[in-house]
Amino acid sequence: MKEFDAHDYDVVVVGAGHAGSEAALAAARMGNQTLLITINLDMVAFMPCNPSVGGPAKGVVVREVDALGGEMGRNIDKTYIQMRMLNTGKGPAVRALRAQADKNAYHRSMKATLEAEPNLTLRQGMVDSLIVEDGVCKGVVTATGARYHAKTVVLTAGTSSRGKIIIGELTYSSGPNNSIPSIKLSENLEQNGFKLRRFKTGTPPRVDGNTIDFDKTIEQPGDKEVNHFSFETPDSVYLKDQLSCWMTYTNPTTHKIIRDNLDRAPMFTGVIKGVGPRYCPSIEDKVVRFADKPRHQIFLEPEGRDTDEYYVGDFSTSMPEEIQQKMIHSVAGLEHAHMMRPGYAIEYDVIEPWQLHPTLETKVIKNLYTAGQMNGTSGYEEAAGQGIMAGINAALRAQGKEPFVLKRSDAYIGVMIDDLVTKGTNEPYRLLTSRAEYRLLLRHDNADLRLTEKGHDLGLISDERYAKFVAKRDAINNELKRLDSIRIKPAQVKDFLLEKGKSPLKDGVLASEFLRRPEVSYDDLLKFIPASPEPLDRRVIEQVEIQTKYAGYIKKELAQVDKLKRSEAKKIPDNIDYDAIDGLATEAHQKLKKIQPETIAQAMRISGVNPADIAILSVYIQQGKIAKVKPA
Repeated sequence: MKEFDAHDYDVVVVGAGHAGSEAALAAARMGNQTLLITINLDMVAFMPCNPSVGGPAKGVVVREVDALGGEMGRNIDKTYIQMRMLNTGKGPAVRALRAQADKNAYHRSMKATLEAEPNLTLRQGMVDSLIVEDGVCKGVVTATGARYHAKTVVLTAGTSSRGKIIIGELTYSSGPNNSIPSIKLSENLEQNGFKLRRFKTGTPPRVDGNTIDFDKTIEQPGDKEVNHFSFETPDSVYLKDQLSCWMTYTNPTTHKIIRDNLDRAPMFTGVIKGVGPRYCPSIEDKVVRFADKPRHQIFLEPEGRDTDEYYVGDFSTSMPEEIQQKMIHSVAGLEHAHMMRPGYAIEYDVIEPWQLHPTLETKVIKNLYTAGQMNGTSGYEEAAGQGIMAGINAALRAQGKEPFVLKRSDAYIGVMIDDLVTKGTNEPYRLLTSRAEYRLLLRHDNADLRLTEKGHDLGLISDERYAKFVAKRDAINNELKRLDSIRIKPAQVKDFLLEKGKSPLKDGVLASEFLRRPEVSYDDLLKFIPASPEPLDRRVIEQVEIQTKYAGYIKKELAQVDKLKRSEAKKIPDNIDYDAIDGLATEAHQKLKKIQPETIAQAMRISGVNPADIAILSVYIQQGKIAKVKPA
């Protein structure tokens, strides 16, 4: 096919899923002429799997994206049909917001946002190859022969990369939701020296809500208490008319149907070659792995206000269609449910993420960035977090500026990217609160305090929004100082403590110290001290209470962060020759050579590199005798 020069851009983003949308918006809002090219404009920010945003750890990422100036939080706040705060009975480190999305409205709203962005061009097309000159990416070539030149390129191809859908004995080449797959781009990446591997994910059947017997299920309504993902969304627009989700369970009959048909299950017949997600297994995988469990939860979730389709959550399957029908009809409430779409598994290509720098630029080709599921992650939120970071760094490189990297102590986004580039992943990576060693610092409620200033410095947070943030931050600090200056006398709180079953105070205490007690809330405290001279927003009060009650634990984590920063400051030379270092364990030598860590702290996190190896590496760096000798 004859190629032709179509246009020059600063940044080209390939793929308009959740990663691509964030990458393109970030690059454009930072002043770059940006092209977002995708296979199908009717699938911009589409949700081929669960129609929801948030959840444990993931919900924190959405708020981090918002605090940096991204769009996912704003978009879900405009298009949700239910909002719930999870883990409310637990500490603030694991609380998580989750929203049920109106699937079609979410897509339409994000597409409209992209179309309205001044520096952004949205175009339908299939990218088949990269333009690479002397190891530097200079643009992309489409299936029609159009050559788009750019200073930087971001790939966010998702599960379309050589995608293959599997339903029982049926297999066919396809992207998600029966979209066109991207075949030649994967081949081109391999030709350019990238190591790819196959992953697998899946989706459950959809059923007609008119045929569900909801009387046999358990209702899960949304929260009445106001919550939003975006720090910009006003409380006044909180949705009162929310749609309920519903819960039911599998049973021994369901499990027998699955066991009796494992000889037709692609997961067990060898048809599926890709590695599936550990934390989101198919229902047939769960039945086999957890054979002792008599039932598994199933969530029935509406896909929107303008459709009767319900998503059968936690019921992902690639069983043959007729077996899926039997499985559904065995479940309470679904005895007569009409299946509108069968579940399916999809296999796709991913780039081994150890081939990436922490900026998400590839080590193989300069000025090429990747983000989203093609980096080995699962989930819309993980994709969005990578997308905004790849877009920011592609924009900065196009402008000749220094890169932007979030550390593990800065954000869950930093944890995720560090895990990917340092450890790689053998299965679809999912963010969990347990992955973050500083999770008390990385809460959903303080994402703005951690990241808004950084977003403003990048040009992604407006001056108006930044001024509001500064006012909030100052109000929190002022109130914390005020509570440290007021003293409470024992007689003031004697009756209150007796009512709570606690012993009276022997001596006076600071208001902040009294608030630290588990039985005392901020509202309780105001019964004994004057209120703040300035009215305080509920989010300010929330921060004052959390920062006061967890002050001791936060102080310990901050001390650990300071120690980490010293290790992060110890850079490893780019031209280091690991073959010249005597004494490294064989595994450590192999891993260090493969991953090429950029700091001592990153090297410490590589599996198989032990403290003795780090000590040897540090000594050799200090001696400065391990640089590769350049040929004359």
